Amino acid sequence: MKISIVIPVYQEATIIGSIVKSIADILPDAEIIVVDDGSKDNTAEVARSAGAVVYCHPYNIGNGAAVKTGIRMAKGDIIVMLDGDGQHDPQDIPRLLAEAKTHDMVVGARDSRTHANIFRKFANIFYNFLASAITKISVKDLTSGFRVVHRITALRYLYLLPNTFSYPTTITLSYLHSGRSICYVPIKAAKRTGSSKIKPLRDGFHFLLIMIKITTLYSPMLVFLPISILFMLTGLFYYCYTYIIFNRFTNMSALFMTTSIMIFMLGLISEQITQLRYDRVDRQ
Repeated sequence: MKISIVIPVYQEATIIGSIVKSIADILPDAEIIVVDDGSKDNTAEVARSAGAVVYCHPYNIGNGAAVKTGIRMAKGDIIVMLDGDGQHDPQDIPRLLAEAKTHDMVVGARDSRTHANIFRKFANIFYNFLASAITKISVKDLTSGFRVVHRITALRYLYLLPNTFSYPTTITLSYLHSGRSICYVPIKAAKRTGSSKIKPLRDGFHFLLIMIKITTLYSPMLVFLPISILFMLTGLFYYCYTYIIFNRFTNMSALFMTTSIMIFMLGLISEQITQLRYDRVDRQ
């Protein structure tokens, strides 16, 4: 099976050449695609000189947008995605490819000791825990950009991927909610070259919104049902309070209970719409 390597880059002229050459030494027959996301240095020239196929965005759109461009360009049956900042070791690619024979997606799961800083470490632990709770499946590294997918499967989810760094979160949750198999291969991430483009507070909040969005998209009752129960319990508690203190049933209690029923019914309708989406995607 033909293999395509997709590397999104932005301002990585100092490291991208060595990454491309290392991959070419390990997988000489692989198609290496470098998507330059509007770099202002000579990243594209360095990658091209190293032997990669280079596509340049006219301006900086986002890491996820670069990955989507690379997947569309790829001609291989198997696509390997890795960051162009030197964190991922090309020597790990064969180990991931070996698992791709029996799994829909293979993720390079970083050792907790190799995260960039203590904030990122605990943030990723929290995201992994939350994703595991949502999907009921153990998620070992939700935000890793080092992964292997089958092109024909990845194309089905391409329209869902955002243009930002949160694309790994989206594609992982989409695969899990669709019943796709995911395998995690332990890797050690090196210290990145240059400064990180991720802003902890801004992108951290965005990751949470993405998780809620994908959960609502694939399993809406996981969002609607807890909210419905919260409103119902609040209404019942307030009814008990007003009945004991004032010996009457108030309009506020009725409002909470009615809202709870409406949210529950909206959740049921959303589940039906989700099922229609499943049927349409499965026919593609």
